[in-house]
Amino acid sequence: MATYRELLEQRDSLEQQIAEARRSEVAQAIAQVKQLIADYGLTAADCGFRGLGALAGKTRTTVAVKFRGPNGETWSGRGKAPNWLTSLEAHQGRHRDEFLVAR
Repeated sequence: MATYRELLEQRDSLEQQIAEARRSEVAQAIAQVKQLIADYGLTAADCGFRGLGALAGKTRTTVAVKFRGPNGETWSGRGKAPNWLTSLEAHQGRHRDEFLVAR
């Protein structure tokens, strides 16, 4: 029976062989895929890929200003209220409806 150290050496050797086999097979797979793409003139969309990022293909739209502060500060009304508005409400007793932008 093999000793603990011998088994560890065998494991290290196997892990190196596994890594090398993977590198080799991945390189072959990539070459094969590139050849197929070239042969058939495929695009990313043909292969089912939508884009290279989570936001690829999505367009961002700006949200209209809903509130405007006394010094020109703006807020869309989405998310947490900005400090300028909460400060005016808390310290000066003003109400956010006073800062609504007419549409």
